[in-house]
Amino acid sequence: MNMMRIAITGGKGGTGKSTIATSLAAELAKNNRVLLFDADADCPNDHIILAAKMKRAETVTQMIPEWDTRKCTKCGKCSDVCKLNAIVQIKDSYPIFVPDQCNGCGACTIACPTGAIGKSSKDIGYVHEGSNAGVDIISGELIPNQMLSEFVVSAAKRLANKRRHKYDCIITDTAAGTHCDVISALMGNDLAIAVTEPTPLGAHDLELIMKLLKVLRIPSRIVLNRSDLGDPRLIERISRKYSSEIIARVPYSRSVLENYSNGIPIENEEIKRLAKWVEKKSGGAE
Repeated sequence: MNMMRIAITGGKGGTGKSTIATSLAAELAKNNRVLLFDADADCPNDHIILAAKMKRAETVTQMIPEWDTRKCTKCGKCSDVCKLNAIVQIKDSYPIFVPDQCNGCGACTIACPTGAIGKSSKDIGYVHEGSNAGVDIISGELIPNQMLSEFVVSAAKRLANKRRHKYDCIITDTAAGTHCDVISALMGNDLAIAVTEPTPLGAHDLELIMKLLKVLRIPSRIVLNRSDLGDPRLIERISRKYSSEIIARVPYSRSVLENYSNGIPIENEEIKRLAKWVEKKSGGAE
């Protein structure tokens, strides 16, 4: 198996994206060396589904400004350029800084006419690593109330890239939606598999992610989860529109919920077929 990068993604939360990602990783790991990269830094849960014990590999920091009041003239220019209102200027007072609002853009350091603003840092997240079920896992975790999950995703992705030579396949489980953290996780993948469900909302959000993948020029396929609980024609229409094949249809099963609760990956024929499809794809065959 040639080393392949696959992103499991979806425009909507709750479609079973992480369930598919962990189950595919566990199935592939029976015959291949697999790294699962959990890029949902706001709510990483792949290690829970796989019952893996994780350890901290890295603390992720972000630049924040630091004032030298000996140089500050209370002019308020730093507050004027702060688009996130992390700096509050009251007349004749030193600036009030709200660290949790800051995105580390550095505009205030440039705008300050007296060089009174230097640079410090704050912790915004962690990178964890662990393994179970034959799958190695790297995940990013954003500290609550912090803003820049894409910074954490990028840090975790760098660690995954450093380890890439050890694996036959790297599966990235992205967050839901089409925001910056999702784009960061998608970049560099050979293929994206969009997980959806046969509902109007599932179809709407699937189209959003398909548009993004088209812009990013990442080849895509579709997995239809809970395929027997709605109208699959909604998804089939989008599949034709974007020339993206539905490569698996996973029916609803109570056992999936029970296994999820007990940290057991899905094992059914659709997941096995999906894993075989990936193995063939990595060998250059459809």
